[in-house]
Amino acid sequence: MSAETIGHRYARAIFDLGIETSTLPALVEDIHKLARVYEESIELQKVMSNPLVSEEQRLATIGEIGDRLGLSPLGRNVAGLLARRKRLFALRAIASELDRLSDEKAGIARATVISAERLTEAYEQRLIQELSAMTGKKIVLDRQQDPDLLAGLVVRIGDQLIDGSAKARLTELASQLLSA
Repeated sequence: MSAETIGHRYARAIFDLGIETSTLPALVEDIHKLARVYEESIELQKVMSNPLVSEEQRLATIGEIGDRLGLSPLGRNVAGLLARRKRLFALRAIASELDRLSDEKAGIARATVISAERLTEAYEQRLIQELSAMTGKKIVLDRQQDPDLLAGLVVRIGDQLIDGSAKARLTELASQLLSA
């Protein structure tokens, strides 16, 4: 099973548990901490996926990591469950899906905005207002720069892409000229 499939399943269960216990923000943060540590440590990944390492040893290791990270009791339980079921490899996918579910619940849409140069604060605010009106959600911008765009913007919200860059327009114009 892929990490994304496992991520969706476990994230939904963790999300529901976080809502039920009113600990969702802390639980999401715990999963992010654990995912960062797991991703950064090749040694930890090898130990946790090694079939010669006993379940007891895996649980002891994950318990020690939970102590060091200051995970909540519920976060420790989730980490232990993932270690027992050998699903720690899906932590990044679980964390990403938890973010998506949390944003959805809060009425937030994340938009990636790529521009050739840094946008002014006033322009960003106007863009946030327009995207919010378009989606009906509160917008959180992730700003990126790509000088190759020349001018304009590329905006991605979920699976929707709006390419208003000069580079895209020039490519389209060249295509039209070649086909004429």
